[in-house]
Amino acid sequence: MQNRVNGEIGQTPRKAVWKKNKATLWYYPAKRKRFNTPLFLVYSLLNQSYILDLAPGMSMIEAFTKSGYDVYLLDFGKPGYEDGDTSLDDYIFKYIKKGVERALHHSRTENLTVIGYCLGGTLALIYAALARESIKNLILFAPPLDFSEPPFLSKWAEALKKEEISFDSLIDEYRVIPSKIVEFGMRTATSPFTFDKLLSRIGPQEDDVYSLKKQLVGEWVNGHIPFAGAALKQLMNDLGKENKLIKNKLKINGQNVDLRKLTTNLLVVSTTEDLIVPEEMTKPLMNIVASIDKTYKRVSGGHISLALKGQIPEFLSEWLEGRSERFE
Repeated sequence: MQNRVNGEIGQTPRKAVWKKNKATLWYYPAKRKRFNTPLFLVYSLLNQSYILDLAPGMSMIEAFTKSGYDVYLLDFGKPGYEDGDTSLDDYIFKYIKKGVERALHHSRTENLTVIGYCLGGTLALIYAALARESIKNLILFAPPLDFSEPPFLSKWAEALKKEEISFDSLIDEYRVIPSKIVEFGMRTATSPFTFDKLLSRIGPQEDDVYSLKKQLVGEWVNGHIPFAGAALKQLMNDLGKENKLIKNKLKINGQNVDLRKLTTNLLVVSTTEDLIVPEEMTKPLMNIVASIDKTYKRVSGGHISLALKGQIPEFLSEWLEGRSERFE
């Protein structure tokens, strides 16, 4: 089964169109191009991005390309010790911004749709609020945004806010948090959330398809990657402790991230059984942004369900098609 698992992962045809340090911008051409507006995907810093192209029939990226969209995926890669000073500012301006510029140049288009998943959604939102590039649409899947009452980090967050604990010295000592510590931290923070609970939300528990999906997701769940210390400090203190993003007080590269100035077409999606990022952490955004065209959608499933569908849900297909330029 192990060989089959390794052989299934990431089969959608792609090529690298830009690289920076450990990061790669992957281009997935449409099977039969129907839209001129490409999709630019941003994934989390906690896990590997191949969850978005898990296997044939279980791939969000494959579904987008089959629907006629060119897709770009920014894979941040695995940071090494030398990347300990990489901050959120760097991820936003040196990676996402530069990646978007490269995607626009490569696609020869004037605008694109930015899609962020999980923590990638948080990064995508921060970028969109500061971007001077033309973002036609912004789609956020299960993004952790409001940390006023994080469900699985409530005790830690409260202790951080009261300054009863601080992880800064530990982070400084490691510079880059090893993957094993990232995994331990996530498992401790999300307890009693378990792998079995995650699996129970990825689809019907039957046949060989489910068995393969279980194996694939299992490999991915256990595949945490190292975390750059500078970025982790910002996330824990500026977002987790002080909740600056949703309060419009976050500063990136000296600029204020004011979500009230965001005007792009916006779709925010959460799922009914997301035990990691429930809608209480995502929905407050809708009352802050200035976007006239904004939609909030809560659908059935768990945290990674949308990544494993193998087809674009009807609501997403309709929303995206109506806001993407047709290919003539």
